[in-house]
Amino acid sequence: MNLKKKSIQNLPVKKYLYFHFIFIFTNYGYQSISDPMRILPEKTVERLSTYRRTLYKCLDEGKARIYSHELADLHNITAVQVRRDMMMIGFSTFQRKGYEITELINIISDIIDPKDSINVGVVGFGHLGKAISSYFIGKRPKLNLVATFDIDPKKIGNNQLGVQCYSIERLREIVINKEISICILTVPPNSAQEMAKILVQAGIKGILNFTTVNLNVPDNINLEEYDMITSIEKLAYFVKDTSKSKRII
Repeated sequence: MNLKKKSIQNLPVKKYLYFHFIFIFTNYGYQSISDPMRILPEKTVERLSTYRRTLYKCLDEGKARIYSHELADLHNITAVQVRRDMMMIGFSTFQRKGYEITELINIISDIIDPKDSINVGVVGFGHLGKAISSYFIGKRPKLNLVATFDIDPKKIGNNQLGVQCYSIERLREIVINKEISICILTVPPNSAQEMAKILVQAGIKGILNFTTVNLNVPDNINLEEYDMITSIEKLAYFVKDTSKSKRII
């Protein structure tokens, strides 16, 4: 199923994630069964990802269980939303002791992580590209940053953060040789659309766009777009008038 998302900030999207199991509850836990037609809405997948990051932090702090209202408070949402998301993935607790954190992390990982490792590249290795690369490396074991690309001769050939920087001219070759499926785009706006075209021709299946240009890509390419300028302007809108709601939806 190949679907495309135009913008995180735009209208509700139609992109969904298939997963291949649902959970049958017992008083002692759950069982999983195959259900290839079960789907999760994109917003649910996004929340599951943020839940997992929070749960890892809770583990580091020595917590073993967490209640829905605690998880909700940490994400500025309602406990009802958290419980609804838990129902979507077939996870619950019957002893009113809160969710067992390690078990919940494992279930979320089984659902949202790819079965096999996916290789990722960063196109545009300026300040933003370096910052994203630095944060990305080592955060997810099944998402591997294997290459960066740039046009600057001073960067090409360098091994930074343990990852080689290649010339844009070698992009297709490296994408094929390293089996890169996803690219993070951090190039200047005036070259974003042309670079997206090159990525598609090289065989990239997904693009995370950090430029301020809304990209046009074929329907079989998965596209995520994050416009920081729009996000800042949205914040400014609410900050300028304290009578408006403080929560940005």
